[in-house]
Amino acid sequence: MNTMPLVQIHGVNDVRIDQVPVPVPGPEDVLIEVVNCGICGSDLGYIGMGGVMPDRQPMPLGHELSGKVSAVGSAVTEVTPGQRVVVNPIANGTAIGNGGPEGGFAPWLLVTGAAQAPDAVLPLPEPLSYEQGAMVEPLSVAMHGVNRSGVEAGQSVLVMGAGPIGLCAVVVLKYCGVEDIVVVDQSAHRLSIAAQLGATVTCDARRQDLAAVLGDHHGKTSYYGSTVVGTDLYIEATGVGAVLEQAVSLAKPDAGIVVIGVHKAPIQFNPMALMMKELRMVGSMGYAKEFSAVIDMMRSGAVDFSALISHRFELEEFPAALAVAGDPQRAAKVMVSINPQAGG
Repeated sequence: MNTMPLVQIHGVNDVRIDQVPVPVPGPEDVLIEVVNCGICGSDLGYIGMGGVMPDRQPMPLGHELSGKVSAVGSAVTEVTPGQRVVVNPIANGTAIGNGGPEGGFAPWLLVTGAAQAPDAVLPLPEPLSYEQGAMVEPLSVAMHGVNRSGVEAGQSVLVMGAGPIGLCAVVVLKYCGVEDIVVVDQSAHRLSIAAQLGATVTCDARRQDLAAVLGDHHGKTSYYGSTVVGTDLYIEATGVGAVLEQAVSLAKPDAGIVVIGVHKAPIQFNPMALMMKELRMVGSMGYAKEFSAVIDMMRSGAVDFSALISHRFELEEFPAALAVAGDPQRAAKVMVSINPQAGG
């Protein structure tokens, strides 16, 4: 039986490169030869908690991926062998790399039920590279959050957190015509990337007072005895409770707050502020229909997102790649090359 390496979680902080059988597609499936797969912040979270469902182990990892169609089942008509594609890991309900039985950190990936989900495997148009294809998923997460916000060109935005999703939000905001973008983080390295991507102002939370920076840039006023700033929209991409509380505190009346960061613990904030300021707070999870829109954005050439990828590793170097991805002082998006020969 042919086998292949597959990155899987076996327990809390226990990640291994296992040898598993190469998958064989059924009539409704597509087999992908994976070329690139990015490490997501949620991957780090899954590892820290021992998987999505710790009682079901091992859990395959990898959901930000691109590749080439290797084989298709008899019922599949949307894609053909040899075609360059990106994979939507949640399109057909199999939760690829998110608790399902398949993961993208492997030479081959089985996309089950693709015949019934035409958006599960989408063509990657020229001249987009496979690395760019692997960025479609995180950019779709960011675009969904921006779409949920209702932001308009000419408004001012604070992106809270310059991790990969926060940085992707900067790219999408620029594409949507938003020019006034402030980014706050504790990593000077990530803030420098935010500036490259188009952030107007960056704030190092370790050395600068965010309220003062926003007040200087967006203006400030007093509201029922509290100082609020003139920022129109807050995109919370940290998953840190104190950061979301700060957004509620600083926000002016009728400001918007979008929660994209994954919060793993309850937080406390005064709902009186939410009510009195008539704040608009919405959550954003995944992506409803943004994959195709992100591909169009990439193909348009209107935005330069090359600075998002900070490091590149081979699959056999996955432990080193994981260590870098977990260091915000060094990394933005860490990309893993799986089958470089397929991308040639």
